[in-house]
Amino acid sequence: MTVESHLVIFDCDGVLIDSEVLSMNTWQDLLSKYNVSIDAEYFVNNFLGKSMQHVEEQVQQDFAVSITPLMKEEFHTLLNQRFTQSLKPTAGIARLLCNLKVPYCLATSSSPERTEHALSCTGLAPYFTNNLYTRSLVKRGKPAPDLFLYAAEKMGFAPEQCIVIEDSPAGIEAGLAANMQVIHYTGGSHLKDMPTNHTTTITDWDNFIQDYPMLVSD
Repeated sequence: MTVESHLVIFDCDGVLIDSEVLSMNTWQDLLSKYNVSIDAEYFVNNFLGKSMQHVEEQVQQDFAVSITPLMKEEFHTLLNQRFTQSLKPTAGIARLLCNLKVPYCLATSSSPERTEHALSCTGLAPYFTNNLYTRSLVKRGKPAPDLFLYAAEKMGFAPEQCIVIEDSPAGIEAGLAANMQVIHYTGGSHLKDMPTNHTTTITDWDNFIQDYPMLVSD
């Protein structure tokens, strides 16, 4: 495979931006009002990389608590506040984006509004203008491969030409189902000391540069 044949597909939350701890803490605060307690392992296994619809179904199934429209509004309001106050890009990502020699895009389970707010808060918005794809564009969310396949088609690449960078089990499963090469990024704060079963793993963006020097300018 030549360098020109690569497309790098980034997940957003937990990959481009260090947002998942903020999301986890927001869910913990909200659910505690209903006597529901979730730890980091539960969050990673059941919420990470999943759509709001999936989270609603999971909470109903595991705790018999219905996520009402009012609860969702409270969650989004509080999370947006925390993004504005505390959200940071993952260390080194802007430098990597500046130096990639191949096309790249973003494919996220988050809503367009939340994604745009997050990119704006972290200064990454200029890197993602006509190369941003969200869950709203496809019928099925991750772990289905639909979003990655949609992004690849729109960017003009076949699945086998794509490298997906994901932090979540659902995202990894989606990338593999799409017949794409998948890298597990574990540099987000939410994955510190969490085990990984994926064979191709990077802990920071310097690892990516070292492992894929042909994709990055000197």
